[in-house]
Amino acid sequence: MCAGVTVWEPLRAMNVGLGTRVAVVGLGGLGHLAVKLAVVLGADTTVISRTADKAEDVARLGSQRLLLSTDEAAMSAVRGQFDVILDTVAVNHELAPYLSLLALDGELCLLGYLGDVSLAATDQLIGRKKLSSAGSGDRRRTAELLEFCAEHQVVADVEVLPSTRVEEALERLARGDVRYRFVLDMSDLDD
Repeated sequence: MCAGVTVWEPLRAMNVGLGTRVAVVGLGGLGHLAVKLAVVLGADTTVISRTADKAEDVARLGSQRLLLSTDEAAMSAVRGQFDVILDTVAVNHELAPYLSLLALDGELCLLGYLGDVSLAATDQLIGRKKLSSAGSGDRRRTAELLEFCAEHQVVADVEVLPSTRVEEALERLARGDVRYRFVLDMSDLDD
């Protein structure tokens, strides 16, 4: 629910809907829900990733395309084409390449990385681009999200593990070996 409302809030604040050109940077716990929600809202949705290893997931989630951020020619080919970019990457990274992908008055929303960022003002100035962030949402947005998800059968992709395997879950999280959320089943503690 937290990941869902974290991406839902900016999607609604930016009026994402039919025909909005949305890119989601990073396909993890936040990113996969951002893709699912944007697709159901009717957005033309692209996933931006460093590698193609999640290409099957991108298609399964309903995204129209996968863009490799490491492919300079592909990135250059889509300059100025997105209305909204949701950046769900949880580590510090350059924002300028993503700002360059925004159309006039486009908005880049930071959702994953919570630290200091650095960018040249001209990266925003040219094209009147906006840089924003979002919290995890209030009760009204959370209720709205839950109602929307129930109506459209949108659920998080989770892997359920018994609580006795918590160390394995933590090790796999450290390796980035989870698609897309772990849920620990605590029922094994009743024994």
